[in-house]
Amino acid sequence: MANNYIKPGEHLTFTADVSITFGNPMLSGGVVLLGTLLGVALTTIADNTNGEAAVEGVWRLPKKNGQVINAWSKPIWSLSEAAFVNKDAAAGDLINSCIAVETAGASARTVKVKLLPGAGRVQT
Repeated sequence: MANNYIKPGEHLTFTADVSITFGNPMLSGGVVLLGTLLGVALTTIADNTNGEAAVEGVWRLPKKNGQVINAWSKPIWSLSEAAFVNKDAAAGDLINSCIAVETAGASARTVKVKLLPGAGRVQT
């Protein structure tokens, strides 16, 4: 094997910081923003310590109450809501980072999404 290979890449190491983790400590299963990558913390991580985030796979993540997110749509990660929304991306929100794999109704608190590494973009 090539001597410059590091690891498969489904999980990436990051340093927890409230500006990217939406909480201190970063809770296991919580969303972490790594530039244009949306990740999911694999363990609870204290602020300013290293942890692992999954950047691939299908996950159940928070969505804004009262909104419907349709299957096969690309929900927006809203910084202000710390949840997925179905429209109206604001500056700083992460778009195109995942695709909903089933419809989440208005009363649902979560939505199942497939992470799309490399496809995300920060709204300007």
